[in-house]
Amino acid sequence: MFPDYITGITVIRSRWAPLVTDYGGLIGQLKGEGGVGGFKGQDLNKRLSLPADIRIPDGYLEKLQLSSPPFDQPLSRRSRRASLSEIGFGKLETYIKLDKLGEGTYATVYKGRSKLTDNLVALKEIRLEHEEGAPCTAIREVSLLKDLKHANIVTLHDIVHTDKSLTLVFEYLDKDLKQYMDDCGNILSMQNVKIFLFQILRGLAYCHRRKVLHRDLKPQNLLINDRGELKLADFGLARAKSVPTKTYSNEVVTLWYRPPDVLLGSSEYSTQIDMWGVGCIFYEMAAGRPLFPGSTEKKTTSQLLWQNNWPGISSIDEFKSQKFPKYKPQPLINHAPRLDNDGIDLLMSFLKYESKKRISADEAMRQAYFRSLGPRVHALPENISIFTLKEVQLQRDPGYRNASYSESGSGKNRRQSMLF
Repeated sequence: MFPDYITGITVIRSRWAPLVTDYGGLIGQLKGEGGVGGFKGQDLNKRLSLPADIRIPDGYLEKLQLSSPPFDQPLSRRSRRASLSEIGFGKLETYIKLDKLGEGTYATVYKGRSKLTDNLVALKEIRLEHEEGAPCTAIREVSLLKDLKHANIVTLHDIVHTDKSLTLVFEYLDKDLKQYMDDCGNILSMQNVKIFLFQILRGLAYCHRRKVLHRDLKPQNLLINDRGELKLADFGLARAKSVPTKTYSNEVVTLWYRPPDVLLGSSEYSTQIDMWGVGCIFYEMAAGRPLFPGSTEKKTTSQLLWQNNWPGISSIDEFKSQKFPKYKPQPLINHAPRLDNDGIDLLMSFLKYESKKRISADEAMRQAYFRSLGPRVHALPENISIFTLKEVQLQRDPGYRNASYSESGSGKNRRQSMLF
């Protein structure tokens, strides 16, 4: 049943590079200038929507010309899939496994390289059980990522399906935000905190506009490359939202980043569920430590009640069944002294106990805290990185360690939590 589910997405149209309008140079390298029998690059692009850096196998253009209908007649879905398969998409032999990054209950993740582009990739190999088929998390991830194309969302390049496994081929990024913070001794430049937060919001706003909730925001699920580009990853718990508020499972979001309404058992939520997690991550980047690192749901709830005050909480049914001590409210500025007033105001707008009062991702990007990034960051196309702007540059982090990141046991566990 699963192969039918992913019909038509054997290859994902990714953001590898702007789609070319002329393959003349590439075709010329393979078959001589002028294309093959008049079958030029524009035709290939219109038929298959290939990335610019794909290496087309020898002999493929002649086959495509002979087997294809006239140019004014589009390829059928079946013919298109066959053509893509001939190039190398959907085949395990197209990818070289380099290093094993981690292993979980259902999947193993490898660092790999694509023979088609020579680029590094991340290979998420999901083992298939004959009775159960593909895990629902994999189905969710594929079904959502195939439609999410944004500079701040990880790209799904390809899907390889065999009898024993389902391999998701992602773009490769160097580390996650947690590893980045570890490398900096948890002392980040406040300019970098701002740039990372803006990118989180930018990717999240795109998801929310498409009625997609991530539901598992945490530093381990935010990937960063050596340029500083941050991308949302691990959509295994994400889901499409058909109406503004709907009943879902309350067993979502890693404990430290779980909003209070969900901690207390609420299963009715909307895009606001993600915004609490953004606030917790914002605080962690600025303060160098997690905001609510409870080991159990009750301990985490007690911590957030101790740090803040929740008007009207005593009237909530989920709260009545619990016994929590009463605390005096404490200003967040006492816990995040490196944030300026605009930063504190924004942080407070994320950490509203009443979910409906939390700021949206779109609105958050336009707050005064981001004014120093300039107005042009708001006008960029969705697939363009904010680092294309000269005014957006990372600074050296005060706690940066010269030694390259050492993948310790704890580091590997963090990577596993991101990928499985």
